[in-house]
Amino acid sequence: MIRTNIVNLPDYPFNGRKVIRSLARMVKKVEKVKGRHVLSVIFVNEEEMHQINKQYRNIDRSTDVISFAEVDSGYDHLPYELGDIFVNTDRVKSQADSYGHSEKREFAFLILHGMLHLLGYDHQTETDEKRMFALQDEILNRLAIERKGTERK
Repeated sequence: MIRTNIVNLPDYPFNGRKVIRSLARMVKKVEKVKGRHVLSVIFVNEEEMHQINKQYRNIDRSTDVISFAEVDSGYDHLPYELGDIFVNTDRVKSQADSYGHSEKREFAFLILHGMLHLLGYDHQTETDEKRMFALQDEILNRLAIERKGTERK
């Protein structure tokens, strides 16, 4: 099980909590994640994301999603904290419009991207990027969250 703590979820024309939980279940299944886990998804605006990026990554601009992995507490009886995912709510809409797909698809893509970072995936090399993005596409397709606004409701 991957339990999700959701903070400041804005109103969207879809059930954001359901999307997050579906993503967590599918990631656990596809990646064969064992045990109990917890992750937090925190929604912030453009200005807040800029400050987080500047403070913790020393990058003086905003971004769409940032994830911070937790360190294992060492307590086997407690759920393992995967970490925190910060999602820029302003970018969900603007990037969906820019890429020509639904807000739901962009929302899911950004959260999934953060989840995979928490599991150790990155895109520092072309090979790693291809692997990570192929996995993102596979998971989104399994959940019928597709580009161009064609996903099932």
